[in-house]
Amino acid sequence: MANFSKSNVPQFSVDVYQNEYLPDGGREVNAIVTVTATGGGTIGSAVAAPHLYSPGQGPSAAVAVMVDCSGSMDYPPTKMRNARDATSAAIDTLRDGVHFAVVGGTHVAKEVYPGGGRLAVAGATTREQAKRALRGLSAGGGTAIGTWLRLADRLLSTADVAIRHGILLTDGRNEHESPEDLRAALDACAGRFTCDARGVGTDWEVKEVTGIASALLGTADIVADPAGLAADFTRVMETAMGKEVADVALRLWTPVGTTVRFVKQVAPTVEDLTGRRTEAGPRAGDYPTGSWGDESRDYHVCVEVPAAGLGQEMLAARVSLVVPEPAGEAPGAGGGARNLGAQGLVRAVWTDDMAASTSINPQVAHYTGQAELAQVIQQGLDLRKAGDIDGATAKLGRAVQLAGASGNADTAKLLAKVVDVVDAAAGTVRLKAKVEEADEMTLETRSTKTVRVKKH
Repeated sequence: MANFSKSNVPQFSVDVYQNEYLPDGGREVNAIVTVTATGGGTIGSAVAAPHLYSPGQGPSAAVAVMVDCSGSMDYPPTKMRNARDATSAAIDTLRDGVHFAVVGGTHVAKEVYPGGGRLAVAGATTREQAKRALRGLSAGGGTAIGTWLRLADRLLSTADVAIRHGILLTDGRNEHESPEDLRAALDACAGRFTCDARGVGTDWEVKEVTGIASALLGTADIVADPAGLAADFTRVMETAMGKEVADVALRLWTPVGTTVRFVKQVAPTVEDLTGRRTEAGPRAGDYPTGSWGDESRDYHVCVEVPAAGLGQEMLAARVSLVVPEPAGEAPGAGGGARNLGAQGLVRAVWTDDMAASTSINPQVAHYTGQAELAQVIQQGLDLRKAGDIDGATAKLGRAVQLAGASGNADTAKLLAKVVDVVDAAAGTVRLKAKVEEADEMTLETRSTKTVRVKKH
């Protein structure tokens, strides 16, 4: 384990869990990489330009709240009121000095507050002004989420800040722009700000909302009852206010002849980062992880190494963490990025000890199961929607089995609302004849949430 321990900078540490022993001819190396950030507070120039921070205030930040104002928000009428109240609660949670804006979203995006293509600076006066502006929000029009995201990006980009974040609330399907338009907007915004997405009620499309959060490295969730919005928005904003370092990337260096099979975040949620690699010099690539506060996440790295003889060993990969180089400073870690000082080594050792080479590391086994759990839930629900009862039963039965084996009690409870569990250990289930839409959508939305491996 290595630490980045400059004063007032969050310390990042990297721990690697793996079985490094391979059989004769073995080539696949798996490792779980745990990244932990602790002890932030005021961040100095070691992570970003010093002018971006105020003593005692934490990093400077900008937040855009995007509120669905389409016609469906009037059904029931309490939904729009709950959305206004939730946005007010989020504004109350803003730290003094944070830049912010509120966007009203329909088939077009409108600036609700402060207007004029600007951001406001949070303080007692601006909070009250924003909440007064929210009272004028009314429902009417369609839904074109890409336009909301593009306006949020334009507003957030006006601030010279360390952390840029969006919170997006929708209650319906993105019917007034093409999937390609939304995809183009997400591609344009990726890497420029992170975004949490929430679906309220049950008339929205799960894959749209989770796709937005995935592309912008945020969280997705369902708020089935609009009365729960204020508490949820408050939690989301508190988490956003706790972020201390933006644009952290997991850098993976591999030796000649080694192929990266995949890089996935596996806790707190499953997120495949493999396709998001950007090259970072010879045999190195960066995988985006977004913004960090005091927290810990797990990643599954799988590489294929060249075959080697018994008794040989090699470094299969080196994992480090980097942030973008502040403008105007000399490059520190190559690739326009600065190394945060923490690194972990993934090794490969060839042995004829059958017990050693066939043993699966408990962390690797646990997260392989968690990734499969997320996959079979999605497959099972898709098959259920398509009317394939046998296929859905088999997949969701496997999900129940995996949830039980890994101790994922939250997912097991959600599954029990969609299937009748006959034998959890064997994965024997029956599909329920009638399932509440909110229960099915909650299971799908939260299917990628994982539990961490129990440390013995």
